[in-house]
Amino acid sequence: MSYNILMAVLLALALALVFTPWVRKVAFKIGAIDQPEQRKVHSKIMPRMGGLAVYLAFAAAVLFTHQLDNKLIGLLVGGLVIVLLGILDDTRGLPAKVKLVGQIAAAAVVIPFGIQVEFITNPINAQMVHLGNWGIPVTIFWIISVTNAVNLIDGLDGLAGGTSFIAALTLAAVTWQMGGLGMEVAGLALILAAATLGFLKYNFYPAKIFLGDTGSMFLGYALSTLAVMGVAKAATAISVIVPMVILGIPLLDVLFAILRRYQSHRPIFQPDKEHLHHRMMALGFSHKQTVLAIYAVNLLLGVSAFLLTVLSDSQAVLLLLILAVIIIVAANKIGVIGKAAKTGIQSTVSASQNLQQRSSKM
Repeated sequence: MSYNILMAVLLALALALVFTPWVRKVAFKIGAIDQPEQRKVHSKIMPRMGGLAVYLAFAAAVLFTHQLDNKLIGLLVGGLVIVLLGILDDTRGLPAKVKLVGQIAAAAVVIPFGIQVEFITNPINAQMVHLGNWGIPVTIFWIISVTNAVNLIDGLDGLAGGTSFIAALTLAAVTWQMGGLGMEVAGLALILAAATLGFLKYNFYPAKIFLGDTGSMFLGYALSTLAVMGVAKAATAISVIVPMVILGIPLLDVLFAILRRYQSHRPIFQPDKEHLHHRMMALGFSHKQTVLAIYAVNLLLGVSAFLLTVLSDSQAVLLLLILAVIIIVAANKIGVIGKAAKTGIQSTVSASQNLQQRSSKM
């Protein structure tokens, strides 16, 4: 690690430790508070908007230690837009459609600064498919998806922050071993991880402040944008999958939520208490045990994501198949998929087994 990056990481950590108590006081003054309700697990009024401290620590560390270029400006400006959107939501409460429009605007900010998915690699024949103008909607869709995924898992003290911390460290490791421009992205990911870690001192159970939409959206936004700047630029076939594995927990949680709500004919954006952390607590895990268990899964996925970048293509495919089986079995056991989705998976598995039996008889 270079001296410059080390200084930036330490600065981000220190600033987050200083800014968070200040943001906590501001949150109470301006009414950025989270009221307890049936769907939530906390039982007292809590200040939110803590993500402002994470953004300020990250942005200040970058500005003090880096020479600004187009992509850095795009990352910081886009991050500011998503943070302002989050502050509005944490203080006033925004309708889902308004938040979505704001997220689209924030995601689109980075495009003129040269941050976009320019190509994807066909995993079958390893040929690059240049997206041209289609790269713009693909980039916006990716950023919005990850932003909302991290936002949706922010249901327990330290959960979204810890998940993002592990994801940032994984992203740093993956891009660092790529070398070249990837090392710059690795440094930025480490700075984001440090800012998040400083905030986690006040956010881990029992929390003194919540990330709020300000923080959960910023962390999702920053991680997805850094992934585009780093991993998505790689020419290897497996690079399409790596960011999804790094962010596996939030992405899978939102996917399972969509499946549940679709099969029960509920609006996709309607909240429920069937997310991964809700189901684990219903199974008897304590608040802290649930968070630590999900951290462990995040670490497993992080190690897997790193291995995908160093294994051969055939070995990487085998690892992905093993991960897929484990995820489906675990999701069924915990109950996050929903009955209809479970039935569909079981039917698919049964059909596959029948096909294999017929083939063996031929």
